[in-house]
Amino acid sequence: MGKTDAFLSHGVSRRDFMKLMAATTAALGLPELMTPKVAQAVESAMNKPPVIWLHGMECTGCSESLLATLNPSIESLILDTLSIRYHETIMAASGHVAEQAYKDTLNEDFILIVEGSVPASAETDAYCMVGGVPFRETVLEAASKAQAVICVGSCATDGAGIPGACEIAPIGIRELLEKNNISTPVINLPCCPVKPNTLIGTLFYYLTFNEVPELDEQARPIAYYGKLLHDNCPRRGQFEMGNFLEDWNDPAQKDYCLLLKGCKGPKTYTDCAQVWWNDNANFCINAGSPCSGCSEADFYGQFSPLYSKQENFKLPGIGQVNADTIGVVVGGATAVGLGAHLVATVASGRLKNNDSEQEKED
Repeated sequence: MGKTDAFLSHGVSRRDFMKLMAATTAALGLPELMTPKVAQAVESAMNKPPVIWLHGMECTGCSESLLATLNPSIESLILDTLSIRYHETIMAASGHVAEQAYKDTLNEDFILIVEGSVPASAETDAYCMVGGVPFRETVLEAASKAQAVICVGSCATDGAGIPGACEIAPIGIRELLEKNNISTPVINLPCCPVKPNTLIGTLFYYLTFNEVPELDEQARPIAYYGKLLHDNCPRRGQFEMGNFLEDWNDPAQKDYCLLLKGCKGPKTYTDCAQVWWNDNANFCINAGSPCSGCSEADFYGQFSPLYSKQENFKLPGIGQVNADTIGVVVGGATAVGLGAHLVATVASGRLKNNDSEQEKED
């Protein structure tokens, strides 16, 4: 049976099929001239790995991040690489048709992508319902049948992010599956939102080798989360010299280390400093904003307020230290490798001044 015959067997005429493809093209924001290519891609979709993408308690920022990807482009990813059967943001279908697409895909070898956290128990299911079904139940159903589960964004990986502030205390997908004894491999891709290259690279790795990449204790791929941002920070030289930004309005301090302004880079594992956003256009620190630590399980709760100096961080050659006692620590032989300017700065107690203390002095 040919691909067109397969559609006819389901009661879909070629004319109706092309109308649907035209609507899909418009939904994707693509020009009408792309309709034939969309149709061709859908006809060969059975040869591409199917993907179910579920949305829970989140802001859809991770989907928006992926839709803005440049290399590869989103149309290339959707039309040529993957067969995204269910994604509430980009799918043309709705209602019963959409839900049927989800049900049909459950019978295939598919990859499950989850964006957003999930209510921890049946008592709080009413706070997140999709299609009249508790989101928690949908995740458990899909995860039990998936080849692998990829959690995108801090909400899905740890129940963190904006939903983490809710009184119902949502949890991450990995924790949910562990509580329900579902052993499907889980890959966590935190950040708020997830970086497109991280998701695409992880997908390609799994599709190529049919196995999850090497993960750390938080189930994050070591390839993307294996090094401290601080180690590759473009302001690392300013840190070594002891130049810390204290006055946002002083042009001379524009490129100084942002440690005193709440930068979490010394305890955040991510490749943001090496692979920038939007085809290497920029990233937080380069744009003048301190790292918020969004790739870590402690984000957001343990890293807030975002613009206040962190109390614990790592120093090269020393390890974990407390900001209030750093002057004593660097006074010994363990300071080998630190710049002389930095030693003098921290020994003088300058690092003890956070924003609140400065405000009191003012």
